[in-house]
Amino acid sequence: MALPRRTLFKGLLAGAAAAPAPAAQAAEAKPADKVAPTWGKGPDGRRVADRGDGTYLNPIISGDHPDPTILKDGEVYYMTFSSFLAYPGLVIWKSTDLVNWTPVGPALKKPLGTIWAVDLVRHEGRYFIYIPADPTGKGWSIFAIWADSIEGPWSDPVDLKISGCIDPGHVVGEDGRRYLFVNGVRKIRLADDGLATDGQLEKAYDPWRYPDDWIVENFAPEGPKLLRHNGWFYLITAVGGTAGPVTGHMVIAARSRSVHGPWEHCPHNPLVRTRSKDEPWWSRGHASLVEGPAGDWWMVYHGYENGYWTLGRQTLLEPIEWTADGWFKPLGGDLSKPIRKPRGGKAGPSGLSLSDDFSADRMGVQWAFHEPKPDEAARATYGGKALTLKGRGTSPIDSSPLTCIVGDRAYEAEISLDLTGEAEAGILLFYNHKAFAGLGFTPNALKTFQYSEELAWARVPHEARSLRLKIRNDEHVVTYWYSHDDGATWTRHGTRMEVSGMHHNVFGGFISLKLGIYAAGSGQVRLRNFVYRAGLPKVVES
Repeated sequence: MALPRRTLFKGLLAGAAAAPAPAAQAAEAKPADKVAPTWGKGPDGRRVADRGDGTYLNPIISGDHPDPTILKDGEVYYMTFSSFLAYPGLVIWKSTDLVNWTPVGPALKKPLGTIWAVDLVRHEGRYFIYIPADPTGKGWSIFAIWADSIEGPWSDPVDLKISGCIDPGHVVGEDGRRYLFVNGVRKIRLADDGLATDGQLEKAYDPWRYPDDWIVENFAPEGPKLLRHNGWFYLITAVGGTAGPVTGHMVIAARSRSVHGPWEHCPHNPLVRTRSKDEPWWSRGHASLVEGPAGDWWMVYHGYENGYWTLGRQTLLEPIEWTADGWFKPLGGDLSKPIRKPRGGKAGPSGLSLSDDFSADRMGVQWAFHEPKPDEAARATYGGKALTLKGRGTSPIDSSPLTCIVGDRAYEAEISLDLTGEAEAGILLFYNHKAFAGLGFTPNALKTFQYSEELAWARVPHEARSLRLKIRNDEHVVTYWYSHDDGATWTRHGTRMEVSGMHHNVFGGFISLKLGIYAAGSGQVRLRNFVYRAGLPKVVES
């Protein structure tokens, strides 16, 4: 249920200081209470899941982190996510308690086109990521990269030539052979090294079907993830479509004694599904199971936050229990309420500060080019607490902006930009080249971008090669400022806009509205002192 903006913002700032709420217990989801949820407070005031009182509040990783694939590696957990058109991509995250996560670094630096749901696995001491991609625009295939250390270096992608498939899920069968399951649900045997196929793609399972009168996007069985537990293979699958109606996406399960089937539908299907637009999380699905630090079990999946399609699909954690009949069921209940943290884990860092003085290379970890050309990385040069970008294109439409994922409902960001030569630069809220808004400038004009084009009538003449620009997104309402004295004084821009419609259900692409910096023209742009603040600090307006 939509909540009053100021009530929500008050809850956002309250953070870990808020009074603890009881852990959620009920298995059935209920409408969200009409009170603001309160998260912990992380770097830059960003919300984090850990509330500091033994409970957490979803999401465990906020912002655009969809299709989570999770690996338990001894006492450490690793996750990565679909990175779509952002490069460097496939950032790996690390945790020791399943609640607090921090980035390790990107595994994929070579552009392969859009990257959908991957699978991160470890087999005989080596790490693998299986990647669906379409680098040529001629159709999907499954690629693999590998590394002997999770920190890398990771190999170049190897094309397994599994054409027309997405959403790989790796499993070792009872025969000791390796298999990939893909959307459909189909499977194919792999060679022992995991870097080639050793058989034909074949049908594996007819997924459970929901009643015909349910409101869903489409059937679309996808995201198969497999687990071997107590003599059974469990196959967890997403059906119902990943967006569209909020009640569409869901989690179903099946089991078999053999990786070759036959598969038995779980009698409790669907295990997870949004049943009402009043729930705090929409379009919940694409799940994996993982054992917690103390031997209890958990489900990791994604969902859209109620009222915040723009933030993309965020990562959710829910406890499960194994039932006497050998199945499992979720225990999270109303995910608008705190849940007891997994037992036995050791809390570590959570998130990272987005404020950046550009003294260190944070490409992939924080910054990524949107839909880059093969030589895009060569545009960026670090030095002197600044990042210099060579211009590309003529405007945000064709410049491949540098983007940064955000996960807060309200925030502001500011940056100093210096132009050299015939350059143009600016700060944006950027979904894709069809959906963005922001401010830009050339040496002789301040530009306004709204509805993905410049408002020519709003151009303001000036003479300046350096500006500090500020953008505030207050729960979809956007305000801009600019400063000619590096932030000592500010002028509020005369135009505000509302951006709640900049999301997948309008523009496609499955991504999120990000902060962006563009550099266009034949010159160069120097980026200095990027500052991010969650919430709404007071600003003197002139």
